[in-house]
Parts: sequence; structure tokens; C-alpha cells
Amino acid sequence: MPAGVGAAAVAAALVLAGCTGADAGPAGGNGPSPAVTTGTGTTSTAGTPGTASASPGTGAATTPGAPRVRTTIEGLELPWSTVFLPDGTAVISERDSALLKSVRNGQISTIGEVPDVVPGGEGGLMGLALSPSYGSDRFLYVYFTAAEDNRIARLRLEEAGTGGGLRLGEPQVIFSGISKASTHNGGRIRFGPDGYLYVGTGDSQRREQPQDRNALGGKILRLTKDGKPAPGNPFPNNPVYSLGHRNVQGLAWDSEGRLWASEFGPEVNDELNLIQPGGNYGWPEVTGAPGRQGFIDAKVVWPSTAESSPSGLEIVGNTAFLGALRGQRIWSVPLEGENAGTPVAHFTRQYGRIRNVSLAPNGELWALTNNRNPDSVLILSLSG
Repeated sequence: MPAGVGAAAVAAALVLAGCTGADAGPAGGNGPSPAVTTGTGTTSTAGTPGTASASPGTGAATTPGAPRVRTTIEGLELPWSTVFLPDGTAVISERDSALLKSVRNGQISTIGEVPDVVPGGEGGLMGLALSPSYGSDRFLYVYFTAAEDNRIARLRLEEAGTGGGLRLGEPQVIFSGISKASTHNGGRIRFGPDGYLYVGTGDSQRREQPQDRNALGGKILRLTKDGKPAPGNPFPNNPVYSLGHRNVQGLAWDSEGRLWASEFGPEVNDELNLIQPGGNYGWPEVTGAPGRQGFIDAKVVWPSTAESSPSGLEIVGNTAFLGALRGQRIWSVPLEGENAGTPVAHFTRQYGRIRNVSLAPNGELWALTNNRNPDSVLILSLSG
């Protein structure tokens, strides 16, 4: 397995642990990073390519595809995930309310409440994924915290009369038994180019799970649309696709079909990882990129979780965009084949905690804030 290029430098002063901190207000961080203003956002460079650390730099740079806020849509409460229907309507999950909201022509409407969601701490209604065959089956997949576990259900989005509204069909649980806790519940789901459902889980504060192939916590899972282990998984009759994760929060594929994932570190070493089938990413034995045999190094490491705590991940062309919770910014990372270049920060502490970024059908990015005041969608255009 890849060895990496050396241990990431640890920040000089450690602050809070790198969980989502979802019940807190805007996090403070370590003070403003050196930056310059580009368009409507602040932009700062960080780190060096490959597996080098990504701490605040002293230089500044603009890069092609730098996001600019075109408009905002207000009126959400702790939004977590966004998917887009074929007609361009956005569907957004709210973690604590268990509501699904739709956004069309800038107007927010309530679709309905997903039953059996038991919010608490970092748990609740989280990831959304649209069926690859939505045009015929109209299935929306949801990841949520229930009374005893985290689980995945699918339900139909049905037309509600002639006004273009939507209503929820009866949910069908297709996968259950993912351990839950007040923190580290994972929650990101996404269909891959191969048509299978990929699921990011957390260790749910059970540090023995990530290294156990037969446990669901601390993994990326790969499932069929019916919730069965996908054919060709690295371990026979097992949903596990990769292991050794702490709390996977973002999943996206690059232009060559490679899977990347964002992940929370503990007090140090947030990660952007290139995922290999059957790969072991080290938690809880290692974090970051120590180059230890038997574990796969992260491609980007943020030594201070105050600068990142990366949540949702989107890839546009060969640039990865990551929403940062404690870091209160959007990171862009150029992807160079199987390696990553220097991360660049945008909008640092301008809009608070960024939970997710998603690519809309018109080529704009939608970013979700998580500040409880209430929260917003930032609609971002990408300059050339």
C-alpha cells in the first residue's frame, strides 16, 4: 500500500476535538489566516501538494474555478445534504427536524417529515442520494439515526397534485445496524458511477470497530440499490469497501472515476483520502500520513481541526471542494491524478460553518451553512 511522504506537522496549539460540533454555534478557530480578497470571498493558500500538511500559509493565490457567491436562500434549520431532481428542484435534508425541504425558483417548501428519525447530538436526518433510475422508480435514499442505530431507507417522491409539489411515499428500510452515538455517526451516501450506493460511516465512539471487517462503523460501505453487499466488494459477502476510518463525511468521484472521501480527525489531522477497494486508512492506529506500513496515507492533511473539520465534498472537473465546519470556510483542492495539490481557502469565517457542497445541474455549487440563525444556501458560481 502507498507509503506517503512523512508525518504531518502537528499544530502548535491544539483546541477542541475535530468532531462536527454540530450543536455549537460558529466556532472560533485559531484566528484569521493570512489572506487576500478575491471577488466576494477571502482566499488563502495552505500546505503543499501530495500528503504534506495543509496549515495556513503566508502566501495567497487565486485559482481557476474560485467560487463566488451569486445569491443566498435563507430559511433552513441545520440542513445536511442536497440532491437535485431532473427538473432542477433541490431536495434538502434537515438534521434535527427530520424534514425534507424542496427549493425551486428560490422558494423553500416542506415536502414532509421522514418517520422514525431520532435526532440527538450529531445524529438525525443526514445524507441523501437520488436513485440512478429516478426517472422510472422515483426513489430517494436517506441515511438517518433511529432509536437503536443508523440506517438507510428509500422512499418515493410522489407528485402532490398539479402545482408541482412533492410528497413522501412510505419509507422502506434497506440497511440497518450501523452503530449510533452522540457523535461520529457518519451519514454521507452517494451513488457511484458503477450504480452502487456508497455509504460513509463513523466509529460511533467505538474505537474497536474501524479495524474490524465485520463491523459497520468506521467504514465506507458499498451496497446494491436493495441494500445488499455489492458484487465485487473486496471482502466476500461483506458490505465493507474500505476500513480504518474515523468519521467519513464526504464522498465524490473525480473525472477518472476515482473515489475520494473527506474525514474528521481527532484533535489533529483532518483528511482528504483517495479510496482504494479494501484499503485500510489507519484509524485508530494512525491518523494523517505517517507512512506506516499496512495503512494508506491521506492525500491532504490539515494538522489543526480548527482550520477544517471537512464535511461534504464535491468534485468539479479536477478540483475538490470541501465544506469546513470548525474551519468556517470552503476549501478547494486541485487533484493531480492520484495526488492532491495545495489546498486554498475561500470565504474564511464569512458565512460560518459549511456543512455540504453540491454541484447543481446548471454548474453552480450549493453550499449549506450550519449556524442555527437560521441557516442558508449559498449559491456559488465558479469563475474561469
